[in-house]
Amino acid sequence: MAKDQGPVPTAIRPRAAVRGAGAAAESSRKGGNLADWINGLPRFFREVRAEARKVTWTSWKETWITSVMVGIMVVAAALFFFGVDAVFGLAMRWFLKFGGAE
Repeated sequence: MAKDQGPVPTAIRPRAAVRGAGAAAESSRKGGNLADWINGLPRFFREVRAEARKVTWTSWKETWITSVMVGIMVVAAALFFFGVDAVFGLAMRWFLKFGGAE
């Protein structure tokens, strides 16, 4: 069991200390105006490009193998559920026949 290390310091401050009180807090929650939003677009797109450069794409061979494996698993799952459904169907027919419903 881990030893108790006491309170963990965090950067979270109470809401009133961060945003102020009253009308100032209400106006800051509304999200600014259209000019601020438009002025922030270039930064947003720079950040999107920077994140897109970090994406690593799989090779064509790996994508093909993964797709084939997914297809095989879909077929296997379909056969499994078909078998389970057939067994339950036979059992239900037997119970209904045994009870005299047919």
